[in-house]
Amino acid sequence: MVLLGGPTGISLVSQVKAFGLYNFLKPVANAYARAAGYRKVGLKYDDLLVEERDDVAKAISRLSAQESYDRVYRFRVAFQQDLMRRPLPKEQWVKAEDDVRYLTPLVEGVSKEIQERDSWDTVEVERKAI
Repeated sequence: MVLLGGPTGISLVSQVKAFGLYNFLKPVANAYARAAGYRKVGLKYDDLLVEERDDVAKAISRLSAQESYDRVYRFRVAFQQDLMRRPLPKEQWVKAEDDVRYLTPLVEGVSKEIQERDSWDTVEVERKAI
């Protein structure tokens, strides 16, 4: 989620929907996803997140066993297709409706936990004089 205005918490998605640009930008976003080509090798958008980030790594560890297995399987299929230098057959491409954000909610939750932990770690305790 892209935030505008720093700590105000106003998301770009809510701004786009508020100004009625959603229907205009939706075809552009779909065309960009098709051009990116990750769906042609069987990957979903969240598979492209950088795993070296602490919040993403922790979110990946919180995936269910089935989601984790599916993620690894998608990576293996994509790697094999990349070695052969060809995409999957068109009927095996990930459809736009199947390309759901399965990891992003977990990453956002982990990020909030990290921010909360950091805010509590900086709290200073003062002793009261008796």
